[in-house]
Amino acid sequence: MEPLDDARTDAYLRRLGAVRPDRASGGSLRELHLLHLRTVPFENLAIHLGEEIALTRDALFDKIVTAGRGGICYELNGGFAELLGALGYRVELLQARVYGKDGEPGIPYDHLALRVDGRWLADVGFGEHSAYPLDLDEPGEQKDPGGVFLVRAAGDGAEGDLDVLRDGAPAYRLEARRPRVLADFRTGAWWHGTSPESGFTKGPVCSRLTEDGGRITLRDHALIATSADGDRTEEELATDDEVRAAYRTEFGIVLDRLPVALHPRP
Repeated sequence: MEPLDDARTDAYLRRLGAVRPDRASGGSLRELHLLHLRTVPFENLAIHLGEEIALTRDALFDKIVTAGRGGICYELNGGFAELLGALGYRVELLQARVYGKDGEPGIPYDHLALRVDGRWLADVGFGEHSAYPLDLDEPGEQKDPGGVFLVRAAGDGAEGDLDVLRDGAPAYRLEARRPRVLADFRTGAWWHGTSPESGFTKGPVCSRLTEDGGRITLRDHALIATSADGDRTEEELATDDEVRAAYRTEFGIVLDRLPVALHPRP
């Protein structure tokens, strides 16, 4: 597949508030990664608006860039992969299984992450995670504004798999041996968008990093602000108009109707 053309690449960079880097360097990757997390929200609104999660290049570009929306991991990392490829990076799509509260990894194709230039783990689609790419060649702990991360070989016979830990807790198990293509993740996207067992179908959520290192999240009618130091405030928005205004002001998302939980929590 040919990379994004110059016009679409420049439009994506404008969406991030970024300038085209002179070359595909690690420093430029760090900057683009952070800008993506600050600008393009992690959001599952499509599931609760009855919209399709379409994993094609055109659909991802139209949603993220043209419509100014965000998405879930398949969309965010899928779109970011297209941008990085157009800028000269070598990008591989890797499937991962997210660890649940029971300490067990989830379904295959649970998550999509990126390996860039054979060294960097880039992930702009996991919610609370690292602000910068992680170094797959680093055997020790990696300090990041999002926490202390460790990438290590899986310890239970899963040859070639890597466990990604945040602050000592496993986040997800990465299948590092075999790069995938975007179409491989359609089943995972369908499951997350329809299953009552998926956390994504329980209710709408929209979240992004803030410029001061904190996070702003809108979950149903609750607007939650977390500072870089971990201080947390929560405001319950009383009316639908206030919720729509929060989507517009905090995330740049204009909605003519509010999402309604597909499988609401009991």
